[in-house]
Amino acid sequence: MTKAFIFPGQGAQSIGMGKALAEAYPAAQAVFDEVDEALGEKLSSLIWEGDIAELTLTANAQPALMATSMAAMAALNAEGLAVEDAAYVAGHSLGEYSALCAAGAITLADTARLLRIRGEAMQAATPVGVGAMAAILGLGFEAVQAVAEAAAQGEVCIAANDNDPGQVVISGHKVAVERASVLAKEAGAKRAVMLPVSAPFHCSLMQPAAEAMAEALSHVDIVAPKVPLVANVSAADVHTPLVIRNLLVDQVTGSVRWRESVLFMAANGVTEVLEIGAGKALCGMVRRIDRSIAVGNVAVPEDIAKYLAK
Repeated sequence: MTKAFIFPGQGAQSIGMGKALAEAYPAAQAVFDEVDEALGEKLSSLIWEGDIAELTLTANAQPALMATSMAAMAALNAEGLAVEDAAYVAGHSLGEYSALCAAGAITLADTARLLRIRGEAMQAATPVGVGAMAAILGLGFEAVQAVAEAAAQGEVCIAANDNDPGQVVISGHKVAVERASVLAKEAGAKRAVMLPVSAPFHCSLMQPAAEAMAEALSHVDIVAPKVPLVANVSAADVHTPLVIRNLLVDQVTGSVRWRESVLFMAANGVTEVLEIGAGKALCGMVRRIDRSIAVGNVAVPEDIAKYLAK
């Protein structure tokens, strides 16, 4: 089977994630140690025994989820499964950084520091309460796009995450997002659910954060990944460092084209995806996008044993 390795984004965090991997695999523990050193703090303590509200803060959740994904990747490496065994890597929003780190394009320490900056910049881009995001369930991407445009009324409201055929997330000014939620239900959506996020990600309100990332990324070495990245913004493969750098900046304000990314991988021969890190949200999305793709996840040592036993 032709594999792709995929990496989760914000929302997958939980207290204790990655701890069993660190206890079972010295290489996984080393990942958390290196991230702690890069950030100059014991992020691992927060991840394993901290407060979920503190872990969920964007500036913590982003490097924490990446560290957990890289610990799972290190455990897989210890069992003989390398990133080169995949045809592609891809990640959902911040998961794109995990994917690039796994593929050797950015060092672990640099990835941790970039995600701390990204989290802080995204949080600071808009005052609390100004922006919002909502998941529109049961309405296709084009229909949600039309609803968002109609609801904007001079404010920002866009289809920010095209997750799967039945789930599109909108982002923008809070009042506009609320208007769009009403219009979406009138247009036939099953539900419109306001999301418990601290900022309106992946829309033009994040422009200050995009500028912060452009500055941060200008000081970081990016090399060609060992396997191509399927980028959120383009839903196509990329392996050129300069293009990757530009797409990471564009990604802050651009839409996450996850549905199209999965379809791209399927059209290019991928028959199996392995979600590496916390949760199983991406597995569920992949199933809803293309049921012919086999899915699996690696969050605890038992997952690795189960996968290797296949």
